[in-house]
Amino acid sequence: MRARSERTLLFLVGAVQFVNVLDFMMVMPLGPDFAVDLGIPTSRLGLVGGAYTFAAAVAGIAGTRFLDRFDRRTALGTAILGLVLATFTGGLATGFGSMLAARLLAGAFGGPATSLALSIVADQVPPERRGKALGAVMSAFSVASVFGVPAGLELARIGGWRMPFFAVAGLGLVLAGSSLALMPPMRGHLEHPGGQPTSHLLRRPLVLLSLTGSAAAFMASFAIIPNIAAHLQLNLEYPRARLGLLYMAGGAVTFGTMRLGGHLVDRAGAPAVAAGATALLLSVLAVGFAFPPAGLPILPLFVAFMVANSTRNVSMSTLSLRVPEPAERARFMSAQSAVQHLAAAAGAALSSRILWEADGRLRGMTGLVAFSSALSLAVPFVAAGVASGLRRRHDARETTATPR
Repeated sequence: MRARSERTLLFLVGAVQFVNVLDFMMVMPLGPDFAVDLGIPTSRLGLVGGAYTFAAAVAGIAGTRFLDRFDRRTALGTAILGLVLATFTGGLATGFGSMLAARLLAGAFGGPATSLALSIVADQVPPERRGKALGAVMSAFSVASVFGVPAGLELARIGGWRMPFFAVAGLGLVLAGSSLALMPPMRGHLEHPGGQPTSHLLRRPLVLLSLTGSAAAFMASFAIIPNIAAHLQLNLEYPRARLGLLYMAGGAVTFGTMRLGGHLVDRAGAPAVAAGATALLLSVLAVGFAFPPAGLPILPLFVAFMVANSTRNVSMSTLSLRVPEPAERARFMSAQSAVQHLAAAAGAALSSRILWEADGRLRGMTGLVAFSSALSLAVPFVAAGVASGLRRRHDARETTATPR
């Protein structure tokens, strides 16, 4: 693929992914708004957020059986259309049950949409540029943090909580529809159909090792992420009114660092970048969460956490894209999506068992940091193992292909 066409395709895939990420990110900040109107107890808002994750995990498992049978563009278009419909339905919710159903539907389509977007990047971009390309597509998270979520909150303030749901659905229909219309058909993986059955794919040692790395990274992250706001406010006395500033600053910085991280992966290799990001993450967890000193500057701490976490994710995602064969890629990415969502849910659930609130403070953070740090330490070693396995596979194929 020519460089200009490649950049155009990455922009289009990034636009689709922006809609997907924004749909996922905006719901929890809006939770207190629609909880009052729909009579939902705030204690049950976690179930609304968890519904998306659960449905995405189930869809990921189901997707391993059929996603590689279709044109990538057609499959992605179907997934995004379903996501748009689910988001619009959320804006029509009349109570807890209907909102929960809308978020389940969103996860059922949003999870496969992510798997397909990453599969398109892997199919169309050569391995030597794949890290940079993946960093560009994954920067949709940063754009959603900086622009999408604050805009959604402002829309809710002006026009009510339903307005952001309708706005995102409309934006998704226009933006994703236009992007998909401009994408070429993507049927190259169908020219070499089959590969091993999914059950065989998931029994390969290299596949299992890659999925283990993804699970460790996501469980470690989501043991911490759902509790950041409470930790900052209760333990570090950070004002609630300035939380939006943190997310805007973190998103703005990671927009550039994710691209830089992808470039470093292409140059230095995923294991080295994962090790560097993990070292930064462990430092942030120790200083900012386990043993915070008096007068700790919160803004650079939060930005460093987002930079470390996102850079590690780029390195691991770039590496994992090399594990499956082209004809198996969407199935593998769908399985990985399921593993990541289940690991994230497990990390969040475990954190709720470790932490407790007493005397107006969030207790147990040191133990939670120890758990997250132990999992995080495993990630660079798993990355090195996957990279070593990929080299051995490549050398074996070169030896087989070389005439004697």
